Amino acid sequence: MSFSDNWQHAQALAEQTPARRNRSVDFLRAASITVVVTGHWLMAAAWLDGDTIRMGDMLEFAPWTQWLTWSFQVMPLFFMVGGYSNGVSWQSAQRKGLDYHLWLSTRLQRLLGPVLPLLLVWIALGVAANLAGIDPSLIRLGSQAAFIPTWFLAVYIMVVVTTPLTWRAWRRFGTGSFFALALCAALVDAVSFGYDLPLLRWVNYAFVWLAVHQLGYLWRASRVLGPVQALLWSAAGLGILVLLVTAAGYPVSMITVPGEAISNSRPPSLALLCLAVFHGGLVILLESPLRRWLKRPRPWRLTVLINGRIMTLYLWHITVMILTIGTLNLLGGIGLAIEPDSGLWWATRPLWIGLLAVLLLPAMALFGRFEQTSGKGAAASPPAWRSIAGALAVSGALATLALNGIHDGGITGIRLDIVALVLAGIALVFGYPRRRSA
Repeated sequence: MSFSDNWQHAQALAEQTPARRNRSVDFLRAASITVVVTGHWLMAAAWLDGDTIRMGDMLEFAPWTQWLTWSFQVMPLFFMVGGYSNGVSWQSAQRKGLDYHLWLSTRLQRLLGPVLPLLLVWIALGVAANLAGIDPSLIRLGSQAAFIPTWFLAVYIMVVVTTPLTWRAWRRFGTGSFFALALCAALVDAVSFGYDLPLLRWVNYAFVWLAVHQLGYLWRASRVLGPVQALLWSAAGLGILVLLVTAAGYPVSMITVPGEAISNSRPPSLALLCLAVFHGGLVILLESPLRRWLKRPRPWRLTVLINGRIMTLYLWHITVMILTIGTLNLLGGIGLAIEPDSGLWWATRPLWIGLLAVLLLPAMALFGRFEQTSGKGAAASPPAWRSIAGALAVSGALATLALNGIHDGGITGIRLDIVALVLAGIALVFGYPRRRSA
């Protein structure tokens, strides 16, 4: 499907949007992913050191850029938007009398469909690179970078699985359900830092991201927070964040910096949760003017267009960047001789981002169809235990790929066990092999 066809399709969908829909939710979903993609493209520092291609990180090259992550780290916004959307979707399913397994399979299939082509492409790339005798460290580094976006899926999938429980907690305890999770996150940080127990911090993948998800429920219950309360929440989040960074020794960067002993994002820290509260309060404060602006045809049509391919955009943006760097290197290092953080480097970043955006379009057109699985075969949806088992398998495997890449030292050059686990998990979620329904 060409861009013009996609634009016309988005226009048709935009014109059918119900008046009651909160368009700011869709816009923030699209905007947050777009900011993440742009941030990754800016953060990557690839250059030629003699005849050797080097891959670095601008957060390490230019420490001043770490302050920019307070704006560019918007994955908490995506989880907050997810809380809003999952709350709406789950409540709608309850009103319609839909079972949990039907709701869950639909949500998971939309998330996991785009993962399959990415995995298959990297299997082919890994095997081909291994047969070509490419340095295994480069294969591992490239694939690990390409699968970094899947860490989000590994966590978000499990957040979706627990939606009925977190929604019930919200209905019963309201904002108390958020503060309970936030307190647990603070205790984990205090104990892990105070008693030098770094492994304990990984528990905060649950506490922090579930707390951010609860903020989505808070946002949906707009009667809870008016403009003044939203501003106070935002100010409190920013104030505590400043204290944690300046007085408690938390890192400035809200994204992992290579070589640093402590990260605010891997695993997530209390500082990242405060950033989420800061951003979340601003979102609720600005919701009304944003919704008025999105009544205009053009911005809403663009929002619909991006959301229709949003997982493809997110999952493929680093792969496109890696393939582009590799191609430029083979062509004699065109554009790779510029020293990172130099004036020329920053002057050429708009061209770099524009090039990658253009090259990403074919991938979105080719693989975007894998996002259009929602609602198909609802009668053949697997039972809940299979969807949950598949979600666990995929989450564990994707987390491993994001940490270590796809390469190993075997004959094929790829981690067959992890690949098999992802494929098995996807098969469980999609209900394969399917049984004929009664």
